[in-house]
Amino acid sequence: MQTVVGVAVVRDGLVLAAYRVGGGWEFPGGKVEPGETDEQAAVREIREELDLEIKVGDSLGPGVDISADYRLHVYLATAVAGDPALREHAELRWFGPAELDEKDWLEPDRPFVRALRDRL
Repeated sequence: MQTVVGVAVVRDGLVLAAYRVGGGWEFPGGKVEPGETDEQAAVREIREELDLEIKVGDSLGPGVDISADYRLHVYLATAVAGDPALREHAELRWFGPAELDEKDWLEPDRPFVRALRDRL
């Protein structure tokens, strides 16, 4: 099973979410490549997708199966440099804790939204 990392990027008490066309909100990220740690993949993916530099922190809980082939792990991260650039998604948005309604998120991301709300 291949690991996919999602990243809950936080800045000034807000979390960055990306909207996937035809789906819903998700934590940006991508596949962990061979030889990479989850943290290294998170830094690389956020740099590639959003042109943003981050410092990866704690996991937001156990992995969630996306399919028979992929398992999602989401990590908390702090934005340390740059402003997010819209490259691979339809929209980017910063959410406050009160705006984190899990029904608007892709199914695999929802447990992490709950965990994140408790930490913001």
